[in-house]
Amino acid sequence: MGTERPALLLIDDDPLIIDALSFALQTDYRVVASATRAATLAWLRQANEVPPVALVDLGLPPRPHDPDEGFALIGDLLAASPRMRILILSGQSSRRNIQHALALGAVDFVPKPCDVALLRARLAHQLLLAEADASQQQADANALDLLGDSAAMQRLRDTIRQFAATPFPVLIEGESGSGKELVAACLHRQGTRARQPLVTINCVAFTPELLEAQLFGYRKGAFTGASGDHPGLFGEAGQGTLFLDEVGEMAPELQAKFLRVLENGEYYRLGDPQPSRSGARIIAATNRDLRQAVRDGSFRQDLYHRLSVLSIRVPPLRERDDDWLLLLDHFQRQYAAWVAPFRLAAEARAALARYPFPGNVRELRNLVIRLGARHPGDEVTAAQIATELDLTLAPDEVTAEATPEQLAARLRRDGFRLDQAVGALERRYIDVALKLSAGNLSQAARLLGINRTTLYDKLHRHGIET
Repeated sequence: MGTERPALLLIDDDPLIIDALSFALQTDYRVVASATRAATLAWLRQANEVPPVALVDLGLPPRPHDPDEGFALIGDLLAASPRMRILILSGQSSRRNIQHALALGAVDFVPKPCDVALLRARLAHQLLLAEADASQQQADANALDLLGDSAAMQRLRDTIRQFAATPFPVLIEGESGSGKELVAACLHRQGTRARQPLVTINCVAFTPELLEAQLFGYRKGAFTGASGDHPGLFGEAGQGTLFLDEVGEMAPELQAKFLRVLENGEYYRLGDPQPSRSGARIIAATNRDLRQAVRDGSFRQDLYHRLSVLSIRVPPLRERDDDWLLLLDHFQRQYAAWVAPFRLAAEARAALARYPFPGNVRELRNLVIRLGARHPGDEVTAAQIATELDLTLAPDEVTAEATPEQLAARLRRDGFRLDQAVGALERRYIDVALKLSAGNLSQAARLLGINRTTLYDKLHRHGIET
């Protein structure tokens, strides 16, 4: 971090709390304060620097007595900056709210009123972990491998090897926290462009105007504040790789310009009448269903087909069998300098084996850190595991017989996606049909009321082996 104070994003609708914490933390942090979710996101899209750590109140306008706006902001912040360490500072500190915030990706929960010395210690601890994350991210990318012995991860590694040396665009699809950025790094470093730059941009972190300027670059004087020439990320990538994370959030007016680069390699810097050319390979990632986005008109069909010449689905953690154990051991070693290792009792291991990890690898990483901090060197019990996890997110809720109240509860949760819920239910029916038919695909298709070709497509989409 050097001698410069790190930035801290503070979101709270109480001006007294903003003033008090800004004063108390100003010697250690450059505090950026915001009172609403919308104002926070607007600031992030204009900011030159994304703060490494954030303090978020759950009760935000327009419904300050309801935690949903704060829950939604957790997902927004992680979409804009997946490495941001988010601490919840809230008076809405029920066990349910704490567990749900942690499942969504927050790393800590500090109830109000808080002890400032304790808060300062927790913030400093998270900054150290953020530095560890950054170094480990680079180490993982350089290792050219992904942890996991499951069939799903073996298929993923095989697909990466097949696609790495080709010049064609790749679309990486997968849930938040599943490791799409690491897959993109592996594609680049295992390919023929490994000695060329890998340039990354998160499309959700910028306004359309700023994203255009970042991607294509600009000439001096092209707009207010353009004090010099900027080559843009296409220019910086050269003959290397340009990775666009959350490409599904790209504004429609920008999609057409991006499509032109994919079609003929040509683009225009802002303020430049002469075209530039790009030789970069394009890798894009999304946690959205872009096929549905095409159907509802928010994503261009021609751009989708260009991007998805080759596609990779990153399996969620719940589809990776016992890989969570390998990852748990990996994270214990990674953070051993900051939190002591722990052991899992048999019933605790069984509880984690059943848990669907809606936050995927990111949620497991945060869980390892919390358990190591709270139970250093101890054996963790099932009861202690239960206090850390939002067990209401268990897959048993995804049933055709769910009550309206259960469905309403799911819809109110940040991060809910209809395609994922329907896909989980579909996968469970397919699994049961395959078991009932002893793997006979024709019989399974009859049980499901679909034809064999449709079943093949669904098996491929869900990554189910027979």
